[in-house]
Amino acid sequence: MAALSSYNMTSSIPPFSFQQQPQNHSAAAGPTQHSFYPYTDNGGSTLGIAGDTFTILAGDTRSTSGYNINTRHEPKLFRIGGEGPTHKNARIVLSVVGFAADGHALQERLDTIVKLYRYQHGKDISVHACANRLSHILYGKRFFPYYVQAILGGIDEEGKGALYSYDPVGSYEREFCRAAGAAASLIMPFLDNQVNLKNQYEPDAEQGLAKPQLVAKPLDRKTTEEIVRDAFTSAVERHIEVGDGLQMMVITKDGIEEIVSPLKKD
Repeated sequence: MAALSSYNMTSSIPPFSFQQQPQNHSAAAGPTQHSFYPYTDNGGSTLGIAGDTFTILAGDTRSTSGYNINTRHEPKLFRIGGEGPTHKNARIVLSVVGFAADGHALQERLDTIVKLYRYQHGKDISVHACANRLSHILYGKRFFPYYVQAILGGIDEEGKGALYSYDPVGSYEREFCRAAGAAASLIMPFLDNQVNLKNQYEPDAEQGLAKPQLVAKPLDRKTTEEIVRDAFTSAVERHIEVGDGLQMMVITKDGIEEIVSPLKKD
C-alpha cells in the first residue's frame, strides 16, 4: 500500500493516445480553407447492345441527388446529328449517365460537331469517325473531365450494329454490349451471361477440360428488346437510383425508333 500511496499521478505528458497534442482552432492557427466540389452523381443507368442489323441503347428516366428524386422524366439518350433541332434522319445515339449537366454539355458539343461535319462535307459522319471524335472531346477535357460514362451506338458502313463504350477521359472500345451507371454492377453480369455467353459451354459436348465454350453471336431484335426490359426490371428491384421509366432507342438503317415504357416508381 505504501508503494501505491507514494505513486505520483501528476505528469507533464498529456493523456492523449500516441501523445498527440490537441489541435488549436483559434484564429492564431491560421485561416480555414474551404473547398468546392464541382461534381455530383445524378444516378440512373444505361446499357447498349449491338445486333446484326441494329443497335439498341436504353436508359431509365430517374434523376436523383442523394436520397432525393429530382425528376422522374430525365432522358439519358440523345440523337446525334441529323437535320435541325429534331435531329431528323439521325443514325447515331449517345447515352450519358453520371453528372446530368456534364452529360447535356457533352451531348450538345458532339451534336454541334457532327452537324458541322455534314454542312462542310455534304454527307453524314460515319459512326466510327463519330466515335473517334467523341474520344478526342473527352481526352481534351482530361484535366477537368466530363463526369459521365458514355455509350455511343449506330450502324457501321457494312450495315451492322456498332457500339462503343467510354471512360470519362476518352478511352474507348467497340463491344457487343455494355452497361453504365449506378446499376452497372447488377446489369453487366446479366449481359455477360445472356449476350456474351461468358463461362457457358456446349451442353451436348463430352464433359472434361476440352469441352468447347459457346461463342457469342448477334441476337435478333425481339430477343434483345426482351433482354433490355428484363435487365432494367431486375435493376429497379435492387437499386434506389434506377426507376420510373425506360427509354429505349432502336437504331437501324431506316432510322431511329424510340420506345418508352414504365418502370417501378418506388
